[in-house]
Amino acid sequence: MSAFAYRAMDPRGRIVRGRVDAANLVDLELRLRRLDLDLVHGSPIQPRFWQTQKGASRRELIKFCFHLEQFLRAGVPIIESLTDLRDAIRRPHFRQVVAATVESIEGGLTLSQALAQHPTVFDGVFCSLIRAGEHTGRLPEVLHALSESLKRDDELAAYARRIVIYPAIVGLVILAALGVALIYVVPELARLFRTVGQALPWQTRALIAVSDALLDYGWALLAVIVTTVIGARQAVLTRPEIRLRFDAAMLRLPILGAVRRKIILARFTGLFAMMYASGITIIDALQVAEDVVGNSALKNGLQQVGRGIEQGRKVSEAFRAVELFPPLVTRMLRVGESTGALDTALANVSYFYDRDVREAIERLQAGIEPTLTLILGGLLMAVMSAVMMPVYDIVTRIKF
Repeated sequence: MSAFAYRAMDPRGRIVRGRVDAANLVDLELRLRRLDLDLVHGSPIQPRFWQTQKGASRRELIKFCFHLEQFLRAGVPIIESLTDLRDAIRRPHFRQVVAATVESIEGGLTLSQALAQHPTVFDGVFCSLIRAGEHTGRLPEVLHALSESLKRDDELAAYARRIVIYPAIVGLVILAALGVALIYVVPELARLFRTVGQALPWQTRALIAVSDALLDYGWALLAVIVTTVIGARQAVLTRPEIRLRFDAAMLRLPILGAVRRKIILARFTGLFAMMYASGITIIDALQVAEDVVGNSALKNGLQQVGRGIEQGRKVSEAFRAVELFPPLVTRMLRVGESTGALDTALANVSYFYDRDVREAIERLQAGIEPTLTLILGGLLMAVMSAVMMPVYDIVTRIKF
């Protein structure tokens, strides 16, 4: 579906303007007719390059899956279940998506087909699992598995945020302190030093030079940084070869790259295990899960795994050939294949990565805090020494 801007006429003959999601102009006209509006003009809204399409938060999807599962287990028909859910949703956009889903099902579509019309809310993995649940008659079980998977993803995202929040706060404090010192304090001290006319140590001269450059060229430097960041972001988003190099470089970062790889693979293995347990074939599960890793370098590796399995390799051999997983994981997969319990082996792999991510982030957090404290102390000591050494010389020369 796309967002449409429309002009319509109400029963009193007044012109009404607004926007609504619809599949096409015919669908838009039908939706407005249900609201007692006659379409005058409608056109799709093209999002700006800095805008992102509206989706649904992970918590909203967790609640959606949980409540729909409970309704279906209680024997409530799917349309009535979705109607009750629609009336309970507060966020307008998500409520509109659920309302459109109800209309699509009333029009003859299945639940998976109706959800697939809203890819910004329900991704390919979600729709594939719902489709598998419909085919196997295990839709409540699939919804439960989806809810648990989304909860696990939410926990992984929370762990990832823990890495970023503390360094970001400390970094902002450091930048603010240095900015105030370089813009307001150092220039006043520089005037004092020039008035006295004494020789300055190299640390003080360097600090004054940085302060002068910031005062003279600060706005130009800020403009260059902002332009570079926006240009680099657009290049990464629009050019696949640059995106591939960027994603590969992110995985090679010291310490953080390994943690990022583990977070991505933890999410992938959880989804892959869930899809396989739901009756989706390995090849189909791989193809669907490739789009959720969020890293083109790892996606290429998973595509190589899929091609290896299509050529007749075992799952463990295909993963070992691209070196995506450590030997322990490939051995677990090999044991699962030999015992005929590959779904159990995949669940164990998912558990292994979930635990590994938690331990890696805890270790990283334990190391980040003292490291940032040392960096902050070193910077403040360098600035204070550059400022206080000349001041001390001036004070010692004063004769009382």
